[in-house]
Amino acid sequence: MFGWFHVIVNGMTALMNWLYGFTLSIGIPSYALAIILLTILIKVVLYPLSKKQMRSMVMMQKLGPEIKTIQDKYKGKDPQVMQQKIMELYKENNVNPMAGCLPLLIQMPILIALYRALFAFPYLNEAHAHFFWVKSLSDKDPYFILPLLAAATTFMQTKLTTNAQDQTQKTMLYVMPIMIGWISSTVPSGLALYWVVFNVVGTIQQWFINKETLHLKEGVTGVEGSRKGR
Repeated sequence: MFGWFHVIVNGMTALMNWLYGFTLSIGIPSYALAIILLTILIKVVLYPLSKKQMRSMVMMQKLGPEIKTIQDKYKGKDPQVMQQKIMELYKENNVNPMAGCLPLLIQMPILIALYRALFAFPYLNEAHAHFFWVKSLSDKDPYFILPLLAAATTFMQTKLTTNAQDQTQKTMLYVMPIMIGWISSTVPSGLALYWVVFNVVGTIQQWFINKETLHLKEGVTGVEGSRKGR
C-alpha cells in the first residue's frame, strides 16, 4: 500500500472515531450517525466541485454542435488545428473539459480509504457499531436493504444529471444503479450506508445545482455567436 494512501486510511479512521466521540458527547453514541455526519461533511466539501462539474457538463452539451462542426471541417486534414479550435471554443466559453472528472477523482480515494477503514475498523465500543437490522457496520447487510437503497438513490441522482437525448447516458441511468447495488451487497454495511447518504445529499444538492444552471441550458455563447456579435 502506498504511503499516502495509508495516511488517508488512518486519517479516515481517526475522523470516524472523532465523529463517534461527537455523537457520544451529544448523548447519541452511534458509529452509523458518525458515518452519516462524515458523508454530509464530504458532500459539503465537494459541493463547489460538483457545481463546477454540472456547469461543465451543460456547457459541453451546448457546445456539442459547434464541436462537431469543427471536427467535420478539419477531419482528416489537420488534427492539431482541430484541437486548437476546440480548445479555443472551450476557453471562450470558460469550459474545462476535465472538470467533470474532478469529483470522481477525489471521491474514489475517499471511498477506497473508507472501505479499508471499515473492513477491520477498531471500534472504541462495538455495541455502538450497529445500524438497526445490521449487527455491525463491518458486516454485509443480511437483508440487502442498504444495497437496494443504494441502487434506488443512485438512480434518483443519475436521473437528475442524465441527458435524455444521449443514448449512452440513458443506458447508464439503468446500468449504474445495478452496479452500485451489487457492489454495496459485497462490501461492509458502513460503506453501503455511506453510499446511500451520499446519494441522498447529492440528489438534494443536484436539485439546487440544476436550478442554478437552468439559464445555461437555455442558451450558450460560443465562437459562432461571438462572431455574429462582431
